[in-house]
Amino acid sequence: MPKDLPDASKVVWGQVAADDGFHVMAYDVPSQARAGIAPTPSTRENGMTLTGEPFFVSVRGETVEEVSALWEKLAEGATVVEAYGPAQWAPAFGMLTDRFGITWILDVAAQYANA
Repeated sequence: MPKDLPDASKVVWGQVAADDGFHVMAYDVPSQARAGIAPTPSTRENGMTLTGEPFFVSVRGETVEEVSALWEKLAEGATVVEAYGPAQWAPAFGMLTDRFGITWILDVAAQYANA
């Protein structure tokens, strides 16, 4: 985070990568809410995420099929914030809040041609 923004001292994101290429990433959402106030549900409007959540968990996979299987399992009993499907920046992207209240972002890594 730029040093002049709120929460500049917080961790922006962290990532764990498995040898098979599977990645799990978590990142802080800059706080706008006062302490003690319950977080508001996450929504997406005009491609932007609006939230009062303190963090999201992000999972990125290599194929649409791989991530689709994860999406289907997480979507049981979840509130879908943005349906899983093609996105401008990735072959597939989706966002949901699972039945335990954790907000997940799932996407498929974009493949870039070697120049």
